Amino acid sequence: MSEETLTFLCNKLQPVIERQDTTFRRCVPLKKRVAIAPWKLATDSEYRTIAHLFGVSITSVCRCVQEFCVAAETLLVPEEICFPGEEKLREMAAYFENRWGLPQCVGAIDGSHIAPQEYHCDYFNCKGWHSVILQGVVDGKRLFWNVFTGLPGSLHDAKVLRLSTHWELATEGNRFRSHTRNIGGVTSGYYILGDSAYPLQNWLLKPFHDTGWLTGEQLFDKKFSNARVVVENAFGRLKGRWHCLLKRNDCDLRLTKSTVMTCCALHNLCENHGQTYDMEWDTCSSS
Repeated sequence: MSEETLTFLCNKLQPVIERQDTTFRRCVPLKKRVAIAPWKLATDSEYRTIAHLFGVSITSVCRCVQEFCVAAETLLVPEEICFPGEEKLREMAAYFENRWGLPQCVGAIDGSHIAPQEYHCDYFNCKGWHSVILQGVVDGKRLFWNVFTGLPGSLHDAKVLRLSTHWELATEGNRFRSHTRNIGGVTSGYYILGDSAYPLQNWLLKPFHDTGWLTGEQLFDKKFSNARVVVENAFGRLKGRWHCLLKRNDCDLRLTKSTVMTCCALHNLCENHGQTYDMEWDTCSSS
């Protein structure tokens, strides 16, 4: 994260996390309070190590991280992660069509597992460890525009989708039908790409089930897979930047959800601000 991006964060979160000096003690400066939290999220270092690095108490580090995540979820997330408007949907569809040849496609959806502190049986996932699920919808440039998290890792991806805010927006809100286009004699609205775990919808396209007997037309799955890998890349870059998502989280589930949302918003912020990404950071899989 560059100094310019850090300054942007300071200005954005200043009304919520800035503190005033008192007669008895000086407060931690705003820039230091803001810097402590991304350092913790990016390195997942111990509170004691960060306290020594920034010259503050362990309690101050803990409070700075918690207050930063709550402030980011309130002020930053609504701006960085939101359902795109009509003009933005057209831009996203044009990007997918130009790059992968998929008209009317505006994103891809997938799930990833984040390890929580509590080890309850409900959070024991199919991979053999405990987690909460992070469901993300990204555009062609690997930016999240819908994020839903907090449900136990034992739930199926299709169940998570039906319980998410995205399902409500896509079905009841009917936002994907706001612009239609005639393709090969068929009127089509916007849609997103999902894997075989998701239910087929008029706004969610899934691949053919590979039985070994797919026809030439059905081999369109190769183009489908090439485009859908964008969401896996987004999760890889997200966890590569914010290593706190790689290990067992050391906070309760409520704060875990806030931390995940904050990391997704910071991911979009860094991508939009042109922050370089070192591929050596990407040491994890999308799951």
